[in-house]
Amino acid sequence: MSEPLSLTQSLRGTREVRDDYQVFRLTGLIDAFSESAFRKVITKCLDDGPANIILDLSKIEFLDSSGLGVLVQLAKKAQEHQGQLQIVTNPRVTQTVKMVRLEKFLPLQPDLATAIAQITDQPSAS
Repeated sequence: MSEPLSLTQSLRGTREVRDDYQVFRLTGLIDAFSESAFRKVITKCLDDGPANIILDLSKIEFLDSSGLGVLVQLAKKAQEHQGQLQIVTNPRVTQTVKMVRLEKFLPLQPDLATAIAQITDQPSAS
């Protein structure tokens, strides 16, 4: 069941908690104005658990450098909690991430099903 997140007028979203991951569906802008509220809300949810986070940014219209900074912080924080971050992207978000060469650090996925599979179907080491 989704619950609305209290973010900003330019950034809205919902949170859905599953057994071993959380899905955040966001719309609007992740920029210098919304970055602080976004970071605080997602960090608190990450601290509350579960540690695996999926950010659905497929409906994000704009992502600037401060937004990228938050994504990097969230990826590191998820790792500290023995979790991982997956990002569902769109062409605009993908272009922004690749422009600053963060695509190897920030796992970008084409859709929610792929992001969920990355978390739930952890390949076993053979």
